[in-house]
Amino acid sequence: MTIHSTHPFADPEGDRDPVRRLRGRVGGTVSLWTAGGPDDRAGLTVSSWLVAGGEPGRVLALLDPDADLTDVLLETGRGVLQLLTWDDRGLADAFAGTAPAPGGPWRMAEWDDTAHGPRLAHAATWAGLEVETDVEAGWSRLVTCLLREVVVGDDTDPLVHRRGRYLPPGE
Repeated sequence: MTIHSTHPFADPEGDRDPVRRLRGRVGGTVSLWTAGGPDDRAGLTVSSWLVAGGEPGRVLALLDPDADLTDVLLETGRGVLQLLTWDDRGLADAFAGTAPAPGGPWRMAEWDDTAHGPRLAHAATWAGLEVETDVEAGWSRLVTCLLREVVVGDDTDPLVHRRGRYLPPGE
């Protein structure tokens, strides 16, 4: 799911979608998913995702079926998940399509090309992914990826999203 500039989880006015409001109360750490090569990069801010333990571990995410990232990820079968920090709010909004990014969001940070796709150079925690399955799930694509490479760094100032807003670190 992408992060929107509006407040999609506000108290209901009329017939607001109760499923969307419930999902908003779950909250989660904001990730940036990227895929593709230097000429066909795609990225998407994703907060509807989880990690499943096992050998190998897996990541499951609800992705926008109309997003470029979803197309490139499914076409290449590989991607990179990186956790964002509080300082990455602008980058998160740019890849969500809710904030301007003159020249495109790829110019807002430095990137390292990896076998799985572009990786945010300053990301302390990231994973190389290999697509295992994808199915339609409501208005999203439920994509299950195998964790092929995992780097876990310091967890300082994570970017958390709940009820349509970013939460400052420590809240």
